[in-house]
Amino acid sequence: MTFRSETSAVPSIVLNDGQVIPQLGYGVFQVPAEEVVTAVTAALDAGYRSIDTAAIYGNEEGTGRAIREFGLPRDEVYVTTKVWNEDQGFDATLRAFDASMDRLGLDYLDLYLIHWPIAVADKYVDTFRALQALKGQGRVRSIGVSNFTIAHLERVIGETGETPVVNQIELHPRLVQRALREFHAAHAIATEAWSPLGQGTLLGDPTIIAIANAVNRSPAQVVIRWHLQLGNIVIPKSVTPSRIAANIDVFGFELTGAQMDAINALDNGGRVGPDPDTFDYGA
Repeated sequence: MTFRSETSAVPSIVLNDGQVIPQLGYGVFQVPAEEVVTAVTAALDAGYRSIDTAAIYGNEEGTGRAIREFGLPRDEVYVTTKVWNEDQGFDATLRAFDASMDRLGLDYLDLYLIHWPIAVADKYVDTFRALQALKGQGRVRSIGVSNFTIAHLERVIGETGETPVVNQIELHPRLVQRALREFHAAHAIATEAWSPLGQGTLLGDPTIIAIANAVNRSPAQVVIRWHLQLGNIVIPKSVTPSRIAANIDVFGFELTGAQMDAINALDNGGRVGPDPDTFDYGA
């Protein structure tokens, strides 16, 4: 379910715990620590009200500083961060959360995610139980996961009795993730797309360019619009103020069914990131 905020052009997604998240946010993956204050400030100035970071990005401190210094009421900015792989496990996750909150300088978090399942370490269920404890303490509003497959999700749901609100996954026109999105829909898990532009590899695709020309928009705007019409939460990243602004200017047009189908047809299973079934960095 989506609804449009009275104060923003960006629709919100209602999560399975009743909380709401803006459907379009700003991600700070690979934004250097020395540039993140300027970048997040530009995003907030352009109208973004959801900021996604992670402990491993090394920029939580600057992200939190930019949010605090921008001066919006805390409840008007949705903040996500993630527990890194080497900090998985119940007690270690609680310590990692404290460290992230110290760096962010915030008194609560909107969404806390397990960054990767790291099945070889077999700690993600206990890690999720730590997230449940933090939610129970009121320190986190919502809890979810990132890069989980159907098997990982089934185990978390079965062993903890709680369904993550979000699964943040690599998703773009070359990796449409139909089966996983269908599982999400069946279990009221919101799909959030990281690397939504395929790390820029899609912007020169002839199909995307042709559609961009037809709707008088940029290739990036077309791909972001595709995500929104699929119902995905999307968090594009840029450090260029003009592109940051352009990436949120995607609500004045719609793609036709034929254009959506043409973009869907680009799916070839091609990843730009690791495979969640085998990735074990930081375990």
